[in-house]
Order: sequence, then structure tokens, then C-alpha cells
Amino acid sequence: MSDATKDDLLQKPISRRDMLKLGAAGGVGLLLGAGGLTGVLAGTGMLKDSAQATAAQTASGTVPFYGKHQAGILTPAQDFICLGAFDVTTTDRAALRTLFQKWTEASAKLAQGQGVGEESGNPVLPPVDTGEAMGLNAAGITITFGVGASLFDGRFGLGSKRPAALVDLPAFGGDELQPEWTGGDIAVQVCANDPQVAFHALRNLARIARGKAVLRWVQDGFQRTRTADPNGATPRNLLGFKDGTNNPDVQKQDVADDIVWAQGADGPSWMDGGTYMIMRRIRMRIEVWDRTHLNEQEATFGRHRDSGAPLGEKDEFAPLDFTKQDDKGKPMIPMNSHVAVANMGGKVKILRRGYSYSSGIDLKTGQLDAGLLFICFNRDPRRQFIPMQQALAAQDKLNEYIVHVGSAIFACLPGAKAGGYIGETLF
Repeated sequence: MSDATKDDLLQKPISRRDMLKLGAAGGVGLLLGAGGLTGVLAGTGMLKDSAQATAAQTASGTVPFYGKHQAGILTPAQDFICLGAFDVTTTDRAALRTLFQKWTEASAKLAQGQGVGEESGNPVLPPVDTGEAMGLNAAGITITFGVGASLFDGRFGLGSKRPAALVDLPAFGGDELQPEWTGGDIAVQVCANDPQVAFHALRNLARIARGKAVLRWVQDGFQRTRTADPNGATPRNLLGFKDGTNNPDVQKQDVADDIVWAQGADGPSWMDGGTYMIMRRIRMRIEVWDRTHLNEQEATFGRHRDSGAPLGEKDEFAPLDFTKQDDKGKPMIPMNSHVAVANMGGKVKILRRGYSYSSGIDLKTGQLDAGLLFICFNRDPRRQFIPMQQALAAQDKLNEYIVHVGSAIFACLPGAKAGGYIGETLF
């Protein structure tokens, strides 16, 4: 093969058909590499932890996999995430159900810090587990599964079971979505306090899925670690501002029931105890931001950078007062600031559980490809995420410094009991 031919192949975009071929040929590892899984760095995140819950998780090192709800939703955000979306390649409903059963068995073992299965000891066979997490503890790992609207397209006879709340997200102003970061039949969110533990889990789930599903996209992410910040202060995003101060206290059951968990009366009964996850890959124009003066940065967020307090206040958790004026009679917090628009009059709330990401540089521009892997959970995106994002897309001063390049919505399945499996209520 000539050098010119090699160059042409490297430059050629990978089509969806090529991705399916790669998966069928065992090329999942190549796809994982293309997803930039080596870009895990120390940094910032989104969710303010419950100190009590964090202590409990750290003490045991494990988070129970089985339960009424899936872990990884209300669980205080771990330090790292490895989020992937799969395209299902089988059209056999029984095979899809078997896949969820095998994923459940493997995930329950991984949550305990074990390998994904019993090794045969036969030296002429590949090991059952890939091995890179041998000797590591569970690192608080959680594995959370969700299904996209495309899974209800008729291949598996599930069309009548699609929840009305699992809508196709509308086009939001300013979106520049890229197909390689959008959609997917099944999402798997892996979070852990160690990046290798998180990667190992997603890699092995992809391995188990071989012949039935292939990865469509993968994004890893990070926030500041507990080593860097033992006090667990509100994390900062890559623009340097605290992010997540106003997250609802979902450790209170009534708050979680109101904001996060789908109830039986909301839609199909199989979603009772589930929730809806939104993923938005938001690239930040970091180089532009870094040339912006502090006053403009703070007016963009509506908060002081050092303390995280609303403008005009000193305490991070001071109530937002949009009537307060400066010495020129202008609102202290600009009404087009991020915090003002996202507030939605205090009537619309979501649970944010995002992470920062860094995927090297954009080879076309030489600028950093970094930003926010925005993830939120809500009971009904038609009443929560969508109207909030529509307002942000139209008015948010922060839009000058960010662009949404990826998007997906998934119905996160209810939890499973020991002996059952994730997705059991759907099938």
C-alpha cells in the first residue's frame, strides 16, 4: 500500500456503516480509542456532594447495583465518567433481552470490584475479563443503563411501549450537532473514582455486546478529585466558575420523587422508578474566554468567580435576588446571565450531574477540544429540560462562549432486584 493511499484512508471519515463493520469485526477497541478515552485529566465537575453520602460511599468503596432505582443517578458524582452509547445490531428481541441479562450480571460483579465472570483457566482461550482492573478496588463504581427512542422503531416490537416523555429533542438555537456525538439505541453511564476502573467496565460491556451491539460514541470526563479537594466544595467548570450550587437536594426523597423519578401515572408502568437522562456535549471556546475581562465573565454567569456567590452577595448559597440593583440602577444580576435564565423563576428544576471533558485539540483550528459533558436527569423532559434549554438557547449570555456539538436523550430504566435484570419491566 502506498503512503498516499494510507493517508487517504486515515483522512476518510468513518461512516455509520463502517462503524457497524468495525464492531462486527471486533473493532470496538479501535472505536474506543477514537473516543479519546486517554483524555482523562484532573479538573472540575458539576455536582455538589452530600457529605454524608460521600462518606458512606468512600468507607465501603462499593455502591449497591441492585435496588428500586439504578445507581449513578442520585449517587454523589464520582471523580470520573466513561459514557458510551451503543447501536444495537441484532434484530432478535430475545437476543436483546439476553444482552441486558448478561450486562446486569456483569455490572453487579463490577460494582463489587470483581471481574465480569469466572475464568476457565484454559490457556488457549482468551480470558473472560480483560484484566486491567485486577488488583483495583471498586472505586465507588456505578453503571447506569438507558434506552433511546430509536430502540422503539419496530425492530423489537417495542413501538407501543415508547414513553410519551421520550421525545425527540427539538432543534435548539445555536446547536451545531455532529452525528458522531448524537443519538444511540442504548446508553451506558459508568462513573467511578478511578478512570481505569471506569474504562474497564465500559470496555468489558462492549466486549459482552459483540455481535449484538456496537459502540456509537464514547466520551470520558472528570471533575476535581477528592484527593485535590477533601472538603468537597462545589466543583468548578473549565471556565473557572463554581457549577452546581443550585442543584436540588435529591437526598430528600420527596424532592427526588418530584424532580427525578418517573411515576407510574406519568406514562407506561414499565418506567415507574426510572428517569430521563439528557446528554449534551458542550464545547467551550476557552481561548476566547481566556481573553475576556473578569467583570464580563462574572456578568456572564451572574456570580462572583472566587466565592461563587450571586453578584452583590458574599455567600455562595445566598438566595438569588433579581430585584437588587447596582449604583447605576441596573439589575445587580444581569437578566441574560446564565444563572438568571436557568433559574426559570424557580419553577423548573432538573438534577445536573455533568463532568468536564478534554479531548486534545481540534486539528482544524489548533484550539483545545474541551468543555462540558452536560448530563441531567428529570422526571419529564417536556416540562423540565426542554423549556429550560429553549430559554437558555434564546437568551443566555454564555452562548457567546459555548457551542452544543452533541445531544441525546435516554429513558433510564428502573432498578432491578437480585436475580432480575435491568430492562425486565420493558420486555
